Amino acid sequence: MSHTVALTISRGCRYVGPVNKPLAGIRVVEVAQFVFVPSCGAVLADWGAEVVKVEHAERGDPQRGMRGLGGNALPDIGVNPGLEHANRGKRSIGLALDKPEALDVLYRLVADADVFLTNYLPGPRRRLKIDIADIQAVNPKIVYARGSNTGPRGSESERGGYDLGTFWARCGGARGVTPPELGAALFQPAPAYGDTISGTMLAGGVAAALLARERTGEGSVVDISLLSAGAWTLGMAVDLSLASGAPWRPLPLGRNTAPGNPLVGSYRTADDRHIQLVMTTPTAYREDFFVRLGREDLNADARFATVEALMANSDDAAAIIATEIASRPLAFWAERFATMRGQWAIVQDSLELGHDHELRANGHVVPVAGSSGVEYELVTSPVQFDESPISLERAPTFAEQTDEILRSLGFDDDELIALKIAGAVT
Repeated sequence: MSHTVALTISRGCRYVGPVNKPLAGIRVVEVAQFVFVPSCGAVLADWGAEVVKVEHAERGDPQRGMRGLGGNALPDIGVNPGLEHANRGKRSIGLALDKPEALDVLYRLVADADVFLTNYLPGPRRRLKIDIADIQAVNPKIVYARGSNTGPRGSESERGGYDLGTFWARCGGARGVTPPELGAALFQPAPAYGDTISGTMLAGGVAAALLARERTGEGSVVDISLLSAGAWTLGMAVDLSLASGAPWRPLPLGRNTAPGNPLVGSYRTADDRHIQLVMTTPTAYREDFFVRLGREDLNADARFATVEALMANSDDAAAIIATEIASRPLAFWAERFATMRGQWAIVQDSLELGHDHELRANGHVVPVAGSSGVEYELVTSPVQFDESPISLERAPTFAEQTDEILRSLGFDDDELIALKIAGAVT
């Protein structure tokens, strides 16, 4: 499904591109760093947009210096996966935005762009003249998208933050998975976990704003915060808490099943792996599960013979299930449960997920050719169009396309050299 389509977009040019790149022809200027908003730019690039990443003229994006995260030291193979995750498919220009000459370059980029992305704080945005009014004065129809810590209003609107603090801790994720007996809150499960979720949400907001502009001819401002994204991610628990007046509580330490349903729970295998059962409606699955467990006799046991009895005797059933599953290794149960009617999953780590056969069968892990010639693999953003896997290109090296971008804006060689002498560009 690699055919192309042609249609008219708002700048008056024609879009001709693959149907699985619906944002081909859309131009994005990104003035952002780390992962939150840059991951939005990565998703837009996955969808076909041309994304120009504006980096500090000397230091670049600080993410470039963060190679080993969470204790995972990396061999020096010329690839920084953390940077690639949020910046693949972009072009990079180094600009010293505090210099008037560099700001002129940025405004030239903005004049022909569809989207402006930033996670700079309000103070720096005002000081650098890249706030909403500044950018809209250059391009009134642009979609101005900003990511923040808590939102554009309120007493904390000028403060920054990170996903570990705001998305994970403040928004209840840490409390939601940490048994009180541990005495300390658990970290989020992966680096940039909340950043990536929030950035992907922002990409959806940008796409909606672009559609609105097609219909109205008007640009708009799109806002998302780590606080709002975290609250939405935990939204069902928040809604239940507001209705009940009580917070959502994690299961006690050592409790591995949902209250009243032993077919929703985590069970350890003989080789110290874990299987997650997720049969939320045991009526349809109870009998088949006991057969797969090798305990068909339990279907005739008065304690478990009906769903009502099973729920009333949930702890007894959970103890039996735990004993049986603990008697065999994971491979045995993977084969035994492969065609089971009920839902279940192996508890995997990140490396196993990267090699998950269904993830790969659906094209969500793809090879990328690095700048050093090393080929590596990246996870794609989750959305596919017309059943076609997304193709990825590597992240740019620091300021890699500075000269190319300047020339595309009409700067000749003498002007380019003058900009460099002035320290305005890398």
